[in-house]
Amino acid sequence: MPLGYPSAGEKAKAVDYFEHNGSVHDEFYWISEINKASLVMNTEEGLLSKEHAKTFAKGLAEVIAEGDRPESPRPRVYIRYEPLMIKHCGIACTLLHCGRSSQDIHSTFFRMGMREKLLAFMKAALAARRAIYQVAKEHRHTVIPNYTNGVAAQPNSLGHQWLGHVQSFERDFRLLVAAFNETNQSPMGTTVLNGTSWPLNRHRMAELLGFDAVIDNAFDAGQIAGEDMFVQTAQSLVLPMLHIGHFIQEIMTQYAQSRPWMLVTSTYVSSAMPQKRNPGPLIDVRRNASEVINETNGTVWRVHNLMTGMYDGKDLPLGRQLFDDATTVMNDFTDVVGMLKIDPKRALEELNSDWTASQELADILMRRFNVPFRVGHHFASAMVTYARCHQLTPLTFPYDVACTLWTEEVKKEAEGTASETFPLSEAEFKAALDPVAIVANRHVYGGPQESEMDRQFEERLQAMQRDEKWVEETLARIETATEKRQSLYEALMR
Repeated sequence: MPLGYPSAGEKAKAVDYFEHNGSVHDEFYWISEINKASLVMNTEEGLLSKEHAKTFAKGLAEVIAEGDRPESPRPRVYIRYEPLMIKHCGIACTLLHCGRSSQDIHSTFFRMGMREKLLAFMKAALAARRAIYQVAKEHRHTVIPNYTNGVAAQPNSLGHQWLGHVQSFERDFRLLVAAFNETNQSPMGTTVLNGTSWPLNRHRMAELLGFDAVIDNAFDAGQIAGEDMFVQTAQSLVLPMLHIGHFIQEIMTQYAQSRPWMLVTSTYVSSAMPQKRNPGPLIDVRRNASEVINETNGTVWRVHNLMTGMYDGKDLPLGRQLFDDATTVMNDFTDVVGMLKIDPKRALEELNSDWTASQELADILMRRFNVPFRVGHHFASAMVTYARCHQLTPLTFPYDVACTLWTEEVKKEAEGTASETFPLSEAEFKAALDPVAIVANRHVYGGPQESEMDRQFEERLQAMQRDEKWVEETLARIETATEKRQSLYEALMR
């Protein structure tokens, strides 16, 4: 379980030293970027002279270069960062701190760090979504058993089933976008509680730092919004992790069979039982997805029953860890999708060994012959009971027995409302139990029939491409702001 870093004393200073190979996107990095933006904005607004700006910009470059050396400290809080600035350019550099506080600086770099991790997770989620889509497209005509309550229920196309999973990840993405929109708002310039007497240009700071907007109310920006934002972004991970679990459990439901129709190609053997090939990657991803959900719950409890302004919930290392873990799970899940080996013949054999087609009998009798559904349902149920007692399957069930059971059912509860003669011919009876025909003959909007599958594949692809474009454009906007900030900062040194 990850823990937060100490905030004061020698233990706090000790965590400023850690192994790295140059610049990393940690608190030190983000504070440095905020200082660059402050230098640019304050100079533009006339709050800093050009002479001071040049001196402070050069000193900041020295601080950054020193911090990038592996043996040097990289302070995680502003109060330990500022002495490095004073060391390199004198006490006058604290003029840069006009209208600022650790409160708004820390709130700002927390958001900058979290948006970066959120976007990385979104990219991973899109890759997983595309992987599922590709396998679904390859197996759009593979007919498989679907399960409800852990029991084989109806035949379906694997492509249709997995398009359902693709759509669930599509919904997840909308929630992730909403979380990003809340995250990418700037608290910078609000100082502590009620702003500052300095005429800071908060909108310019937001632009320089790649934010889409500023948080309006100064009190909210530093005291409430940061914790709200983190809880929302953390909770946006819950559904993707649940959906990973759902997907894996659907595979695991049939994995206990002696001859599963879907296998994972990477397994480990039992130390005692030579025949066992355990689906380790499935279990690993399922376990880790559950652990991420556990971590998200911690974000709620850390802010529960606290007065506003406490920093318990605004911890970048804990936030990074949560999103790094979630991204690892999503990447591993994508790998697992690529490991799956599907046997269409075995899936069809499984369908023909059980009675997942029995509802179709009741539907046909009602649709074609106006037989009350419950009568058809009871007839099909009687067939299944008889079949299981006599070890019969849909392929071996005798037509004459079906006729007899039908007559008995009509006499029992439908006399006068249905013919005692079974209305289906033997060929029609056998066709009604064909799982491939059942899937192909669906007519409902959103079903697995060919025309609807064409539409759904196209719409899911368009949605996926739209979301991929959103991520690319969002990353590009942030990168453009980074480049512009760096260019303006470097110009101050000339």
